[in-house]
Amino acid sequence: MSDLYGDTQRALQDQFDTRRLADKVGGLIIHGELDDGDRAFIESRDMFWLATVDPAGRPTVSYKGGAPGFVRAVDAGTLAFPCYDGNGMFYSMGNIAATSSVGMLFMDLEKPFRLRVQGEASVRSDDPLLAGMPGAQLVVRVAITHIFQNCPRYIHRHRRVESSRYVPAADGRAPLAGWKRIDLIQEALPERDHGRAEQEGGCLTIEDWSAKCAAGDPEA
Repeated sequence: MSDLYGDTQRALQDQFDTRRLADKVGGLIIHGELDDGDRAFIESRDMFWLATVDPAGRPTVSYKGGAPGFVRAVDAGTLAFPCYDGNGMFYSMGNIAATSSVGMLFMDLEKPFRLRVQGEASVRSDDPLLAGMPGAQLVVRVAITHIFQNCPRYIHRHRRVESSRYVPAADGRAPLAGWKRIDLIQEALPERDHGRAEQEGGCLTIEDWSAKCAAGDPEA
């Protein structure tokens, strides 16, 4: 726990008289290995938020979704999750390859409940877990450094409606992403996606796609 707080955290704790509280809370909730409750909660989730840091020190956060259990507890000190087809930027994956530091936020918006994981990650295309993650291009393994539960008091309650139609099936197949039907990007798509727009509903203008997004169309 002592390595979680630096001079800036300590200065703010002293400013607001919470140093003693921070040490007490940290000692009670922060741990370095998954317990049975952590494992069960994480493996029940169908989404989480991933924070990474680029080589220039700039942070970013991205949403990751899949079928329940797509994040796996490999052992008490390691999580693994798939990298599915995305927008081709590989921004988070590139950040992991460059700097390795990650934060993961798992939430249940219905209860509500949240769990934070911090660690050092690696990304591989030859990980033995890849064969058991249909639709994955890469596998990320996270060596856990800190795990802790957060107070739920500011979490707004939301109800789950349905799973995304784009989550890969057991055989790895998934519909073409809606944005990959935009006419202006057809020539830039990877070879494996050439011609799929015509087969899966036809091309869209960027205005058409934006309108689908704004309307909450599941095909966006």
